[in-house]
Amino acid sequence: MSQSIDATVEALIKPFADGLASFIFYEVPIAGIPVPWIVLWLAVAASFFTVYLGFLNVRAFPLAVKIIRGDYHDPDAPGEISHFRAVATAVSGTVGIGNIGGVAVAISIGGPGAALWLVVAGLLSMSTKLVECTLGVKYRRHNPDGSVSGGPMYYLEYWLSVRAWPKLGKALGAFYAASLMIGCLGIGNMFQSNQAYVQFVNISGGDQSFFADKGWLFGIGIAVLVGLVIIGGIRTIAGFAAKVVPAMALLYVVSALVIILLSYAEIPQALSLIVSTAFTWESATGGMIGAMIVGFQRALFSNEAGIGSASIAHSAVQTDEPASEGLVSLLEPFIDTVVICTLSSLVIVVTAFPNGLMDSGLEGIALTSAAFAHHVSWAPYPLAVAALLFAFSTAVSWSYYGLKACTYLMGEGAVVQNTFKFVFCGFLALGCMIQLESVLAFSDAMVFLIAVPNIIGLYLFAPEVKADVARFRQGIANGRITPYEAE
Repeated sequence: MSQSIDATVEALIKPFADGLASFIFYEVPIAGIPVPWIVLWLAVAASFFTVYLGFLNVRAFPLAVKIIRGDYHDPDAPGEISHFRAVATAVSGTVGIGNIGGVAVAISIGGPGAALWLVVAGLLSMSTKLVECTLGVKYRRHNPDGSVSGGPMYYLEYWLSVRAWPKLGKALGAFYAASLMIGCLGIGNMFQSNQAYVQFVNISGGDQSFFADKGWLFGIGIAVLVGLVIIGGIRTIAGFAAKVVPAMALLYVVSALVIILLSYAEIPQALSLIVSTAFTWESATGGMIGAMIVGFQRALFSNEAGIGSASIAHSAVQTDEPASEGLVSLLEPFIDTVVICTLSSLVIVVTAFPNGLMDSGLEGIALTSAAFAHHVSWAPYPLAVAALLFAFSTAVSWSYYGLKACTYLMGEGAVVQNTFKFVFCGFLALGCMIQLESVLAFSDAMVFLIAVPNIIGLYLFAPEVKADVARFRQGIANGRITPYEAE
């Protein structure tokens, strides 16, 4: 029965998925190397905003840390969650399976030098995130029940509406919301539950696991668990993220550091190899392609900057100063790309390269797992637990993104919200039971498609965001804005 469902859905969706994917991921040759144009679109935007904002991604980093730790948090300000919980929710949506396996793919494509270009991509993307999250808060809407709704659909609509094109603005917002709602059911849902299922089977006995042929049972279980978290809305989701994100990040960071330190003799050579190969023509080109492709396509989620989805979570923050959340959002790509992906890179370069694992035929998360197991045979288990948590938390956050896209289209009513949550959980269970490659490809392309109008909107709003951030920073400098505890 499941095979017939697979075949029917694949036959129905495949022509649309192939057509859209061929457009979105159309490759443009640069120096003889094919690069998807959507990757260039996002990379150019990240570079532009970094320069245009005067490298605030570096200069404002200390202020971002002060804000996230609560120095300027006013619990009476409009919104639903703290700065820390907003970032935790967004990070839980961006840190996924790809942070473990996707890095291995990037290094396989570009060599050790890809590790350096991954860091460059993460640093540049911090600037894009600042712009879209500032706008997400600035143009959010406050609902009668005290909740808030924000994101690209609102600020894109606003820009056109105030210029006497309200219908066009609403249409553009609806296009973004519909695309995101479709996309969230694939890459933020079925893909995550499927990968979580695969990891769970691996650590519970592989082919001999009780769950090896019971994807339906695991799917129902993960759907119920996600449902219990998301039923309470953003406050429950953010509370979950505030506890789980630090725990899963700490688990992975400590595990990676242990493996790296066990290969301490290889560290100097590994760092030298990363730097030297990053700046040879072949490695620089391949490395950058690997970093950007893996960084912005489905598996990695290490940046998500330019897509605009994370601004939906940031929009729920309690603040009167939109720029404050924009600055806090700088930390998101730093955590999930610069920190976590760098550790994954170092594990592979100090372990897989000198011990011949790169020629073993392994790839993706299997290669990373083998690198962990080289020194400690049971190391893949905490790695698998981290991967499970990554997948689970990503699904939880994407449920909120999809929900806000749904309510933008259909209203904020309880029936609409509960129906969407039920459908979202249903797709989670489905992801563990059947393989719908075309559905995943279609949703993947839809998510990256919305980066086109979103980035255009960010360019148009750029002067406004620059002024807002400057005013906020000046307010802190001249004492107009003071730490909340001091008031």
